[in-house]
Amino acid sequence: MISQILFVALSSVATYFFAKNIGKIRRNILLGKDIDLSDNKPLRWKTMLKVAFGQTKMAARPVPFVLHFIVYAGFILINIEVLEILIDGVFGTHRVLSFLGPVYDLAIGFFEILACGVLVACIIFLCRRYVIKLARFQSPELKGFANRDAANILIVEIVLMAALLKMNAADQILQSHGADHYIKAGSFPISSWLIVPIFNGLNLSDATLIIFERIAWWFHIIGIFLFMNYLPFSKHFHVILAFPNTWYSNLKAKGELNNMASVTQEVKLMLDPSAVVPEGYQPPTSFGVKDVTDLTWKNLMEAYTCTECGRCTSSCPQNQTGKLLSPRKIMMDTRDRLEEVGKNIDANNGTFVDDNKNLHSYISEAELWACNTCNACVEACPININPMEIIVEMRRYKVMEESAAPASINSMFSNIENNQAPWQFSPADRANWTKEVG
Repeated sequence: MISQILFVALSSVATYFFAKNIGKIRRNILLGKDIDLSDNKPLRWKTMLKVAFGQTKMAARPVPFVLHFIVYAGFILINIEVLEILIDGVFGTHRVLSFLGPVYDLAIGFFEILACGVLVACIIFLCRRYVIKLARFQSPELKGFANRDAANILIVEIVLMAALLKMNAADQILQSHGADHYIKAGSFPISSWLIVPIFNGLNLSDATLIIFERIAWWFHIIGIFLFMNYLPFSKHFHVILAFPNTWYSNLKAKGELNNMASVTQEVKLMLDPSAVVPEGYQPPTSFGVKDVTDLTWKNLMEAYTCTECGRCTSSCPQNQTGKLLSPRKIMMDTRDRLEEVGKNIDANNGTFVDDNKNLHSYISEAELWACNTCNACVEACPININPMEIIVEMRRYKVMEESAAPASINSMFSNIENNQAPWQFSPADRANWTKEVG
């Protein structure tokens, strides 16, 4: 009974803090401007199933795709065993789902194979990042916490899978000894081959094995609770947000830039004296994006969903040619600024107090104007994040609010205004080239 009370208390505390942190993230996301993305629901479900569940965009790079799919499948399916652990913890039972018989044996055996696969995949991921040192994991924006975060999650996954296999190994031996409470159930193809011989070689008593099994059981579930509460602070929060993020994907053609409806309406009213002002219409007070609150809630969701995998940056032609632009950094900077705004609100009783900073304090003009809007980053992202949209909106602010476009672009604007074309010659001379044609 003491064990059950302790378990319920621990799970309640873990759930409370997780829900509290999720609430803050939700609040932060909803600081963004409203946008309706509820159209074409069948296509949205199809997109989510294909991109988030099926991970089809990951397949562009086969090696990480296979490794990631193993970890992903392990995360989803092994949680079924975690459900059993939760039930056992609350009611004081042991392997409560064993009444499923052969189905249970098959499931536990499959979970063990998956756990071993996850363990091996995580070790390979660590080697790719810290031994082989793949170029896309060595970018400046990954220094500090971002780099530690990746290692933390991989190490935690390895430790949790090892604890699960040790727990099953001790459990299996206790079952064979007919120990009280340890009913014969489950199939253990990995732990029986890898760990049981070690335990048998140590000639451990049943009492010692029970201690080993209980320690591994508690270690596994406590590790899961800690992992759950670490997620909201980690890039690995994408394991939750990837699904809604892909459901709310932009379904327009990737080459189609968002039009500024407020500007279009103002131009219509200016050029057409007979145009009727829409009911409730309010003239725009600002243009583009100055701070995160000027972005849409979808942009802010994407900032929290970013996996920091770097596929966008490694696909960016401007980054490849040595420019400062890194689409991954754009998303990380947006998330960092949003977190800063959220903490400001928390510190000031729900009201944001101007801190003399904005999103442009994080993202430089050199980064913004390096982008050539080719959509390579959007195409490469495995979960349909769009860094380019943030860049374009921040450019609009620079041009329309601060008149701070680069000289070459200002020259183009001037030519369009005076010559109705980007080039610096009179419209009357536009057809001169035809004189040289036979």
